[in-house]
Amino acid sequence: MLATAKLVAFIPTKDAARARAFYETTLGLRFVQDDNFALVMESNGTTIRIARVGDFTPFPFTILGWAVEDIDAAVAGLTSKGVQFNRYGFLEQNPNGVWTAPPDPAGHAARVAWFPDPEGNILSLSQH
Repeated sequence: MLATAKLVAFIPTKDAARARAFYETTLGLRFVQDDNFALVMESNGTTIRIARVGDFTPFPFTILGWAVEDIDAAVAGLTSKGVQFNRYGFLEQNPNGVWTAPPDPAGHAARVAWFPDPEGNILSLSQH
């Protein structure tokens, strides 16, 4: 039933203006509208509602991520726009903050990098 339905993602924000600047200008998402409940953005056909909320504590794990063709280029591009990638002491990350996962049985290893939005929500880039 839902396998063919269009996906909508949700991200909380306390500061809609700051969120819009980050998601539209820094990340390059397309602004669709502001419906007073949320900023509506679009990323490659997926709707992302950046919902206005009261006070909240960001989760300490990834809430939204993008699969990219070239993670090194994507990290470099976002870094040039001021994005700082998270470092985790329990993972072995390269100097740019990219972690290489252990390979799957076929020998393929995903590569992942994490970064916060202005509210501290954890976002990620991954290359599979």
